Amino acid sequence: MKNKVAKIISLITVAPVMALGLLTLLYFSSNSFHNLTHYILAITFLTVLPILAYPLQKVLPSFKDKGREGQRELAFIMVVLGYTLGIISAFILKAPTQYLIIYLAYFLSGVSLALINKLSKVKASGHACGVAGPIVMSIYLLGGYTWFFIILIPIVFWSRLTMGRHTIKELISGALVPILGTFLSVMIIH
Repeated sequence: MKNKVAKIISLITVAPVMALGLLTLLYFSSNSFHNLTHYILAITFLTVLPILAYPLQKVLPSFKDKGREGQRELAFIMVVLGYTLGIISAFILKAPTQYLIIYLAYFLSGVSLALINKLSKVKASGHACGVAGPIVMSIYLLGGYTWFFIILIPIVFWSRLTMGRHTIKELISGALVPILGTFLSVMIIH
């Protein structure tokens, strides 16, 4: 039963679902985000493209036979592609600054996570990054009640530890990445 609950938590809190939650919260909570075009584009780039990695992994020959590692590798590719296209669209369509901050924070976090995982022995958790990022972003952009979402971080840590997917060090390092990514994106944009 414990493993089943951990798996459900893990599925509900994958990065693209958390991004969808963040974007929807912002769309309905802040006048700065009441543009349907930018909202739909953000969902496309931060949610749909990254999720496509999972069905595509099953059909693309170079990822199909690699199992979980192939899935992770393709997910990172789709993430960087989506985040890059998001930044480009934000510039071209003159999106509100907040959207540009979100895209850049996601991009910096995705690239940083990929580099950490390629260049170090630590397999920083993309799951922890994908949960902590939207929480940090919602606190930065909305403040107030959004601090409550921090409760999700220990729940996700428990889930990933229970499933044996990560160590506490990998989870903490993954959760720290979007804090730095958000800070840098705010510094760059403002």
